[in-house]
Amino acid sequence: MSVTPKIISTLLASALAATSVTALAAPAAKPTAAEAERFLADTEAKLNKLNNEQSRAAWVGSNFITDDTEGIASYFAERYLTASGEAAIGARRFNGLKLPAESARKIMLLQQTLVFADPKEREQYAQLQAAMNGAYGKAKYCSTPDNCMALGEMEKVLATSRDEAKLKEMWVGWHAQSPSYKQKYTDYVALSNKGAQQMGFADTGVIWRSQYDMPPEAFAAEMERLWQQVKPLYDSLLTYTRYKLRATYGPDVVPLDGPIPSHLFGNMWSQNWSNLYPLLKPTTGASSYDLTKVLEQRKTDAKQMTRYAEGFYTSLGMQKLPASFWERSLLTKPRDRDVVCHASAWPLNEKDDVRIKMCITPTAEDFTVIHHELGHIYYFLAYTKQPFLFRNGANDGFHEAIGDTVALSITPSYLKQIGLMDQEPDVTADIPQLLERALSKVAILPFAYSVDKWRWDVYSGKTKPADYDKSWWQLREQYMGMKRPAPVNGTSGFDAGAKYHVAADVPYARYFLADMLQFQFHRALCREAGYTGPLNRCSVYGNAKAGAKLQQMLALGASKPWPEALKAISGEDKIDGNALLEYFAPLKTWLDQQNAILSAAEKKS
Repeated sequence: MSVTPKIISTLLASALAATSVTALAAPAAKPTAAEAERFLADTEAKLNKLNNEQSRAAWVGSNFITDDTEGIASYFAERYLTASGEAAIGARRFNGLKLPAESARKIMLLQQTLVFADPKEREQYAQLQAAMNGAYGKAKYCSTPDNCMALGEMEKVLATSRDEAKLKEMWVGWHAQSPSYKQKYTDYVALSNKGAQQMGFADTGVIWRSQYDMPPEAFAAEMERLWQQVKPLYDSLLTYTRYKLRATYGPDVVPLDGPIPSHLFGNMWSQNWSNLYPLLKPTTGASSYDLTKVLEQRKTDAKQMTRYAEGFYTSLGMQKLPASFWERSLLTKPRDRDVVCHASAWPLNEKDDVRIKMCITPTAEDFTVIHHELGHIYYFLAYTKQPFLFRNGANDGFHEAIGDTVALSITPSYLKQIGLMDQEPDVTADIPQLLERALSKVAILPFAYSVDKWRWDVYSGKTKPADYDKSWWQLREQYMGMKRPAPVNGTSGFDAGAKYHVAADVPYARYFLADMLQFQFHRALCREAGYTGPLNRCSVYGNAKAGAKLQQMLALGASKPWPEALKAISGEDKIDGNALLEYFAPLKTWLDQQNAILSAAEKKS
């Protein structure tokens, strides 16, 4: 998965602000529309400059992790936060004033933020944010003083091993690291809520839910509606996976019903089950084709991996990546220093300084991820002409969905066209391909929904620090059907913090929305391209008509409410999980048939 780092996200994505107590008092004079326009022009110019500065500092802080770079990143973030806080308070003066729609939207966006009245709290907030990001990036599990493993190394074990004890050791070892910054997170939550309350919001979670062009309670209901729409597909996939894990690890490890231990799913957070495919693949129909093997055999390096992804976007009629992208991006893991390897895309100015930070390896997974990351990059490039406050996705789910939409077009047809596959598999391979894709696209749905559901309760105070783990695992069981592989560590645990997006305070609902939107976008682009076959076989690679439709939506940025942006690409103004269900419909039928067979066999044994 990917995310633009929170420290450089725009106000629409909950940029955090700071200001002085005196600034909280609104001027007494009645404002005018002309004053509002001058205020917006001055504010956008100032925020644009400061955002560029703090983006560069954040880039250095993530690529050269030291106490010094952490301090530098914190300093420039604080400068930006101060200015955006002053802008948020200043924007209040123009509430209720009749303004052009574009200006009124900017005034609204400016106020979707937090403000700290106490400069010391502002400074502490920025320091805590930088410290948690650094602590996550530097964390290692040491089985002995001389044998320490970084997260990436442990993830490889989870991905490849079938030794249940070893899997448990890796899982527990990584999750033992996050309690070291639990207190920082607790302090961070308290400060964040103070900032939310300064702007009239009950808590930070309410601000997050307010950024979707609908009331916060309506957004929470919309998330639940979408989850219920696709839950039957997830349930079928989980049931099938349970039978296969039970056959692999035995009934003493995997129960016939009830929650399944989470360390068995091939991923540190059980959000992506792709590494289980060898255990789950059908006995017939599966293609012997292995993209990872092809990439490795061809000695495909990180730059060539990125070139493949760039080629997809240019085939749609989009521009080539700027020369500076290739000069300034970090595409491989350095040997001489710690970096945050979590894949992310970065816009460092309002022109064309865009970059990727990712430790790319020649695998099928990273082939998909780099296509995804360039989706962010091309979104950045498409809306560079928008004013500062509109240089963002229509909502944060849109930003995540673009690259994933393109990744849905990584079909055998596409791979053959770019020379990575000699012969397309027979149509009987559709089920194996759909199953493999569902292990990432469907498996993540309840995780992506429940991460922020947990944080909404943390920010609201419903979940206290002593109950962080209890609440986290209640949601894991309720939505994912999983349990902790070892007992919860009393009240001191912080398993949620073992996930990057919690430690870095990046909202996660965007990934749930992105999973829904990408299939809706894909369906719309395939229709635009004139495709009429099964949705899972469609690739829009090389189709300029589909590319123009996509570019039309990307160029809007955040200038319009997201339903309008959705309508621009799909003709629909409501997120619809049926596109995802249509894509996986053949798989759902097959899973239900397999589950009936496996259930009958289990009863006979």
